[in-house]
Amino acid sequence: MKIEENASVAGLPAEPERATLEGKNKILGFWLFIAAETTLFATEFGTYLALKGSSLNGPTPYELFQMPVVAASTLVLLTSSLTSVLAIMGMHENDLQKMLRWFGITILLGAVFLGLEVYEFVEYIHEGHTITSSAFGSSFYLLLGTHGSHVLFGVLWILGLMIQGRNKGITVHTAPKFYVASLYWHFVDVVWIFIFTVVYLMGMIP
Repeated sequence: MKIEENASVAGLPAEPERATLEGKNKILGFWLFIAAETTLFATEFGTYLALKGSSLNGPTPYELFQMPVVAASTLVLLTSSLTSVLAIMGMHENDLQKMLRWFGITILLGAVFLGLEVYEFVEYIHEGHTITSSAFGSSFYLLLGTHGSHVLFGVLWILGLMIQGRNKGITVHTAPKFYVASLYWHFVDVVWIFIFTVVYLMGMIP
């Protein structure tokens, strides 16, 4: 009720992202996009599971993975999902500064995640685990590289929206963009949960 009253005072609907047909269509189009992305990742997960045992003479997943770094990456990315939720709460309250602040923390955490992933990859390469070293290496870097590129895209996307938000504020035209970007960020977080489980946790089983 409080959110609705605040939005009403500011002349903004309680759910501005769905206030126009354009906004509803953007959200629908996003879910269709996610369906296609889910198919892409499902294919890459299947490829990884089929090839993870093909490490030739290189290190196996059990010998290779550094769980403290992976655990830190997971904590950072999951926390960024929470901050994106808080950003959308700020949007619903028509609080531009609150929304921008939490989105700023979200992309900062996303950048930290990417930094940890680069560090992890460099360590693996020193161990002889490269994209051309084995079928396991190819499938591993394809899956994690695809996810990492999605995180990088999300960081740049939200950063661009923050710049637009500073110029145009929260309106029924900008709100769907912020909302869809937040949903996208949740999607990359969910994909990482599957990566953490399928690649790392299952990989730690000898």
